[in-house]
Amino acid sequence: MYEQINNQFAQFANFGAFGKQFADAALKANALAFDNVEKTIHLQIKTLEERLNATVSFVGEAAEAQDAETLQALLPRGLQLAKDNAERFFNASQEAYGNAVKTQEAIGQIVRGQFEAAAEQAKPAPAKAAKAAAAWATSHAGGLFYGFSTVEPAVV
Repeated sequence: MYEQINNQFAQFANFGAFGKQFADAALKANALAFDNVEKTIHLQIKTLEERLNATVSFVGEAAEAQDAETLQALLPRGLQLAKDNAERFFNASQEAYGNAVKTQEAIGQIVRGQFEAAAEQAKPAPAKAAKAAAAWATSHAGGLFYGFSTVEPAVV
């Protein structure tokens, strides 16, 4: 009886250890996720700032144009600027997506490690339970288990 209570208490204590492991893993995963968000925001702001400077420079040149020939000469540059802006924003989004995939892989490794650690800790439990059940049955049945004797029968 006392052994069962002690075993249950030990299992409860292990639950606390599992909770700590889970909290540590969750903290690592959150840190990775926030780091990824920080990188993505920095990348987008840097790209936006760079493209905004190029666009403002072009608009400044277009504002200084005084005749139709100058405006006509600016048209190909404006189209090139629009193309460059689209390409840079697309490349920034691809880089952000790549960072997100790497982050998710790292979080997956953390989760996989938690499952593997839990599986390793759970393996010895059935063997311990079987030994405890056998010890209990022997001590409480006085050598008899479910009405059968553990003494070898006599050979006739």
